[in-house]
Amino acid sequence: MDGIVFFATERHDEVVRFYRDLGAAVWREQPDCTILEAGGFRFGFCARDHADTEGIVTFVFEDRAGVDAAYESLADPGDPPAFNDTYDIYQCFATDPEGRTVEFQTFE
Repeated sequence: MDGIVFFATERHDEVVRFYRDLGAAVWREQPDCTILEAGGFRFGFCARDHADTEGIVTFVFEDRAGVDAAYESLADPGDPPAFNDTYDIYQCFATDPEGRTVEFQTFE
């Protein structure tokens, strides 16, 4: 079984560009929605009069090198990646153009 997570967006083109710059590819275009794909993760943004900004969009990498590369690709990086003892993960966070929290992590 596959799945897609959809988000309403007020800034469709800017948000889609942000995630494409991170390496996501367009999987499918629909009249007011773009579905992106990164590895096996599919997520879509649909133009609406409000934005869904709750939750965290998390990209999981094979190793620390993937997390580090994602962090380095950010135009406006936040805190650098660090090990999280509680969850036994290496991670960092960013914010997309509408304020959604974006996480890059690898399990250790």
